[in-house]
Amino acid sequence: MRRIMMGLLVCAAMGMGAVALAQADIQESIAASGQAAIHAAIDRVAPAVVRVEAVTKRAFPWEEFDWFWRFFGEPPLPERKVTSLGSGFVIGFGGEKYVLTNNHVVDEAEEVRVISQDGKIRRAEVLGTDEMLDVAVLKVEGAEELPVAPLGDSDALRVGDWVIAIGNPLGFDYTVTLGIVSALNRDVPRPDNRGYFRRMIQTDAAINPGNSGGPLVNARGEVVGMNTIIARTTRTGLAVEGINFAVPINEIVRVLPQLVSKGTVTRAWLGVYIQDLTPELAAQFGVEPGSGVLVSDVVPGSPAEAAGIKRGDIIAAVDGNPVHNTNELQLEIMYRQPGDTVTVDLVREGRRLTVQVVLGVRPTEEALARMTPGGEEEYFGMVLRELTPELAQRYRVPAGVEGLLVVAVRDGSRADWAGVEEGDVIIEVNRKPVRTLDEWKAVVGSLPANADILLTVVREGRTIYLVLP
Repeated sequence: MRRIMMGLLVCAAMGMGAVALAQADIQESIAASGQAAIHAAIDRVAPAVVRVEAVTKRAFPWEEFDWFWRFFGEPPLPERKVTSLGSGFVIGFGGEKYVLTNNHVVDEAEEVRVISQDGKIRRAEVLGTDEMLDVAVLKVEGAEELPVAPLGDSDALRVGDWVIAIGNPLGFDYTVTLGIVSALNRDVPRPDNRGYFRRMIQTDAAINPGNSGGPLVNARGEVVGMNTIIARTTRTGLAVEGINFAVPINEIVRVLPQLVSKGTVTRAWLGVYIQDLTPELAAQFGVEPGSGVLVSDVVPGSPAEAAGIKRGDIIAAVDGNPVHNTNELQLEIMYRQPGDTVTVDLVREGRRLTVQVVLGVRPTEEALARMTPGGEEEYFGMVLRELTPELAQRYRVPAGVEGLLVVAVRDGSRADWAGVEEGDVIIEVNRKPVRTLDEWKAVVGSLPANADILLTVVREGRTIYLVLP
């Protein structure tokens, strides 16, 4: 009996060992297949990735050495050449080959060079740019010799999908990093505070300066996005890591025909401020959550105002196509042509009605960033209004204070990082008094785009200084 039991135990142990070995083999097989997929994805796209060098002329800050020139005469001509570095990738379109990169990589460039992986330097010209998507199309000498990157479907991405970033961070050519899709449809403040990047792909694949314009690639070796912007710090100055954003490739593909044929992109415009219908808002307006998009305000003189759309309306459909959120409405409108007439289905105070809207031309990102209802203007993420007796009373501004009232501050904006708050009154910019928006524009408009700005602010009766970095 004892021998039988020992035999059974030995058999059981052997069986367990076999199971363990089988599981180990499965894990090894999974790891190997995953590694092979990553290698295959890189092999498909990497040969089409290029280094982009842009040469610009910039003014040297001679004014910082004013003390020197007072003694030694006039400074030399205030001009120097600066070479900036980015990434790009080759695509095929209309039987030709082009290089895609970020607009900010080649903006104002006098000379553009593209260096392929074989080290060959090719001259390039900027064929078209789109400020909204931060995309540029380059026409490259000898492009027919370059391999093309296959394009994927960014609408098919899911949170958790593996993605690969390929580019030239800090000048280290053809660097590859791996991560996942962290989130989709992110709205990200632009570094220049002129509005937002919309519907961005968020990823933790490591991206650094020099990656701009390079491809974000899925596990099948298809380009699903263009790496564009990196989050470095929080609004309080804390360092952050692993928060990077890419433009979806589907949006780039939508504008390619215009970029190649016209050099620019013209989008249609409705002219409304909109927000998603949360369960709480939907209950207040007597509709189902996600059954439309709430109009929070209408731009004066816009196509929407001309068609009779009002604040508090809910846009349910455009030309019969239901819109469930703000992204769907924006996509439904902006890729049509200005002058097109669309049928907009509305819900107003429980009643359904239909209006015809003749779409206008979408203003520039800078103009849109300035647009706010009621005579307000937005700069650096803060909405400013000229101070009136009524506003002074509402915000409890001390008597005798003259300046511009801050009525809103956008989260994550330059003003937010500086500590500007709603209710602040800006009385000076760089120690120059500002009482009207025209005076503000005169001072701010004369400053370089990347200049630090000193604000003198009255807050709760006290004067404080803030710097917009």
